[in-house]
Amino acid sequence: MSLDSFNPPPLTRDYTRRERGSRRSGGPPDDSTRSSYYLYAGQVFSSKTPTSVTTILGSCVSVCLWDPRLGIGGINHFLMPDWTGRGRMSPRFGDVAIASLIESLTTLGCKLDNLTAKVFGGASVMGSPNKNDSLGDRNVRLARALLDEEGIRIVGGDTGGCAGRKLIYQTDDASSWVKRL
Repeated sequence: MSLDSFNPPPLTRDYTRRERGSRRSGGPPDDSTRSSYYLYAGQVFSSKTPTSVTTILGSCVSVCLWDPRLGIGGINHFLMPDWTGRGRMSPRFGDVAIASLIESLTTLGCKLDNLTAKVFGGASVMGSPNKNDSLGDRNVRLARALLDEEGIRIVGGDTGGCAGRKLIYQTDDASSWVKRL
């Protein structure tokens, strides 16, 4: 799929900009200088080209990694925490998606020691009798644990709750915008 094959619809004003997970300001980015890409569940995207990546998350999780020294970033979108070894190995599983994202960024020249992370999604959209054991919670726990194992510092994100999210992530400067759905 080419980077120009999907143009997301215009964005509304109720987006919250989350710069490094804390500062809030105006609306979504002006994407006139960036390529745009829509990330589907089970995909991984990284690029040296400045790109605005859009995805929709419910219980799914996206891990966004960025190398501030090179200005290169990437993002994944996974549905389930662990690949069990049965069936096809796929980035639909968190352990595979995170490893694939790290590998794609190191192939582009990023150093593991320079990477920072943001984690988004993991909502309990279907409700769970055990509040801490929903699929979304398990996805978020796995992402945090694997990033910790790799020594990648989490600098921001937006996880949990019961609402889905629309996420826009910029690969060149790690800016992110979230809209609760």
